[in-house]
Amino acid sequence: MSADREPPTLDDATLAFAGRVFQYARMGHAAELAELFGQGLPANLRNDKGDSLLMLAAYNGQPETVRVILEAGGDPELANDRGQTPLAGAAFKGEIEIARMLLDHGAQVDGTGEGSRTALMTAAMFDRTEIIELLLARGADPDRRDAGGQTAAEMAQAMGAQNAPGQLAKAPRKRVALPPGSGSAARAMIEREYQEDPCCRD
Repeated sequence: MSADREPPTLDDATLAFAGRVFQYARMGHAAELAELFGQGLPANLRNDKGDSLLMLAAYNGQPETVRVILEAGGDPELANDRGQTPLAGAAFKGEIEIARMLLDHGAQVDGTGEGSRTALMTAAMFDRTEIIELLLARGADPDRRDAGGQTAAEMAQAMGAQNAPGQLAKAPRKRVALPPGSGSAARAMIEREYQEDPCCRD
């Protein structure tokens, strides 16, 4: 027997059923999905593009369906084949209620799936100010950089976002805690570097 087994061929009825299930997620048929979950349908079922039921519901603005999928065990961190998470999908579409629900069910505020862009970066690029406010309140890092070295504010500027750059500029930054008693030593070191730096001399 060959070790490399080909994936099973699905019959037309199975393919039609799968297509119907994914359409339920897109169109917000929460009751139908809840019934199927009760019959054993996996909550983390994905289509040929890697989009989970949760991703499709979040991206298409279906909060009740999102809730049903999450309560059935849907993984808020399950990314699609492009590395996008449901939270990033909600951020892109400006779905504040869904974004809050995903965070409440364990979505990582600075999660990137298989990519390098956070939901905050996505929200900033498309000037989703409500989403930005929510993510910052939940601890998103405004200074985090993607694989290309850009921050959320820099991405927003590149996309021509009107409000996001200023909103991110005012965001509180995390302070680095110094060990007890090290404040004066750190200050002395900074002053010494300032005095020794040739650019700072007259």
